[in-house]
Order: sequence, then C-alpha cells, then structure tokens
Amino acid sequence: MKKSSRSIPRIEYLKVRNYRALADLELKELTPLTVFLGPNGSGKSTLFDVFAFLSECFTIGVRKAWDKRGRFKEIRSRTSSGPIEFTIKYREKSDLPLITYFLKINEENNNPVVEEEWLQWKRSSHGRPFRFLDFKRGEGRVISGDLPDENDERITENLNNRETLAVNTLGQFSKHPRVSALREFISGWYLSYLSADNTRGVPEGGPHERLSETGDNLPNVIQYLKEQHPKRLETILAALAQRIPRLEKVEAKLLEDGRLLLQIKDAPFEQPILSKYASDGTLKMLAYLSILFDPSPPRLIGIEEPENQLHPRLLLELCEECRKASADTQLLVTTHSPFFVNGLKPNELWVLYRDEKGFTQAKKAADMKGIPEFMNAGAMLGDLWIKGFFEVGDPLVNSGGERKKSR
Repeated sequence: MKKSSRSIPRIEYLKVRNYRALADLELKELTPLTVFLGPNGSGKSTLFDVFAFLSECFTIGVRKAWDKRGRFKEIRSRTSSGPIEFTIKYREKSDLPLITYFLKINEENNNPVVEEEWLQWKRSSHGRPFRFLDFKRGEGRVISGDLPDENDERITENLNNRETLAVNTLGQFSKHPRVSALREFISGWYLSYLSADNTRGVPEGGPHERLSETGDNLPNVIQYLKEQHPKRLETILAALAQRIPRLEKVEAKLLEDGRLLLQIKDAPFEQPILSKYASDGTLKMLAYLSILFDPSPPRLIGIEEPENQLHPRLLLELCEECRKASADTQLLVTTHSPFFVNGLKPNELWVLYRDEKGFTQAKKAADMKGIPEFMNAGAMLGDLWIKGFFEVGDPLVNSGGERKKSR
C-alpha cells in the first residue's frame, strides 16, 4: 500500500466525564491503531459514540447532536448532575507540540450550553502551557497566527449563542490556523456502522469518494475507484480475492434508470451474480477494504466490531490491514473477537470493564501483570484473554476486580 506524505494528526490522550457509562474514563498513550476489547455491556459502543458525538457537534451542531441522543436525560451519567466533559490531547504532526482541547457542555432551561472550551499548548520543553483559545458561555479570547505565543495579543470574541462551539466558528477563518486545523480534524472523522444488508442496495448512479457510515453507497465507491484510482481498485480486489475463494471481478453496472448495480463474478462461471445474492462476508470485507485502502483516508477512522459476518480466520489478516492503514490515519476499533485481538500488540489493546458502581473503566493489556512476559514467550493476546489471563474483561465476572479463582 503506497503511503502519502501528508501529516497525520494523532490523539494521544482522551478523558471523558459524565457521558453515559463513562463517568470518569481516562486513556493515556493512545497508539495509531487502538483497539477496545470487552464483553457485552462493557461500554465499547458508548466510547465509540463519544467520537461520533464530538464529530457531530462540529458537523451538524451541538443542539442536533444533543437532541439525537435524548438530551441530558439520556446522555449524562446516571447519579450525576454535573456537565459532560471531554479532554483530548493530540499532535497535528510529530514535530509540533502537544495540544489540549477541553470541552464542557451543560444544560440550562432544557437547552445545551457550551460552558467552557479551550485550547492550550506548550511551545517548548522548558515553557509552561498557555491557552491560545479560552471561551466560557459564548465569550472569550483567542490568539491568532500560525504559532500562537503566550505573549501575543489576545483578541476578544463574542459568539452568537451559548450552544455554539468557538473552535467551529473561529476555525472558519484563515487567521486562526491552529483552531482551523482542529475544526478540520474533528469534522472529518469517519465512523463506520457498516451492515452487509445496506451494501446490497441499488443506489443512484454517480461516483462517491468515500463509503457512507452504513455502507449503502458501496457501488458508488467502486465506480469512483474504477474511474479515478483503477490501480487502487485492483489492489483492493486482489486483497479480496485472497480471502474469498474463486472471486474474479467486482463491477458497478449503470442501469437504464440511472441506478448502480453491484455485480460479483466467480472464476468458474460466465455470468456475475448480483450483490444481493453475495455472502455477507464478501460484501463486508469488500467494504472494509475500501475504507482501509482509501486513496485519501479520513484522519481518524472508527470501526465497530468488524468480526460480524466474517470468518474467524480472516480476522488476523484484517487486523494487519488495519495496522498498515494506521500509517495514514488513526484507527479506532471495538471488538469482542479473540481472533482479531490475536493480531495486536499489548500497547494497542485497551480492555473495558464495569466497576462496582456500574461505570466503565479501562486497562491497557501492556499494563496487566504477566501479559508482556507471555507475549515475549510467543503467546497471542486473544488466546490469553479467552484463557482468563487478563486481569479484567472476563464476561463471566461481574465487576472489574481480579478474576475469581475456581473452587
């Protein structure tokens, strides 16, 4: 896979407070490929939704993202009465300082309010962090320029209303390049909620550069790749053929009524079959490969439970494809498949579990007693999880305490 030379923003730290089951969750030293493992109900989907919520706050607005999730009644952690808070530490590229973005959203008269929002960084290893954007309830100050410095002039700004994000508003202006970069980064996140059934549709014709969240425009993406990136499509189909026996060709055929029909041809037969008759696994693997081999991928990709409808033996290779893709994007994956986990390194895997109060906590596999030693001896992470060597994440243990010993 040919890699681009563009800079790739990387999230290194995430803290979430009062967001559903994530009452107080902190993740440090996130890697380009980060995988979240856990049994049903451990909080994987909620953590995934944190990224969806933040992205939607930037693309459709705080109000619509808030309404979509049932407002504070459904969003805020149970037993909590405080605001929801997000802290993200990221680098735009490896040679720039770490930037911290903080966002606090509260409720007032049944309306969302951006209580506090700020950006800060430290220009040198010897300096101290300072905020180059600092807003509270729609009013604040910002330092313009490519490399904001603590001694630079701070410009006072007032936003239209208290539910508006300062980064989203000020990031539209070229005089605030660091703010603009964050706005572009978050609004461009791609989160996949792929289902095989959705890929079987017959959409209106026309090339689409990127797969939709549900995968319902897969024929349009194949058309786009065939027209604009034929070599990349050949690579995708070659990778698919290695996993699907006797697969020869995938085409998007334009019908007389202007719709696109996805067709799949097996080598022994003269006529292709329609996508609606293809296997779930074939369509999902094709869709995942179109995401992972995207010629210009989003800067953050989230994939939820890729193991569904795929043969377990294909998951180790899919994990490796994810790692290769993470050179050009940051990739977040949720899973409960030991076969996918077998392809991971201990620092890439976070295990989610519920504590005694019912809230989600997380522990990195690399920080669990004995796991690095087992890995050095040739063990695989998924096998260690299934055999009960992880300190947390056992679906048969109710809390996040140490695994109960059998009698």
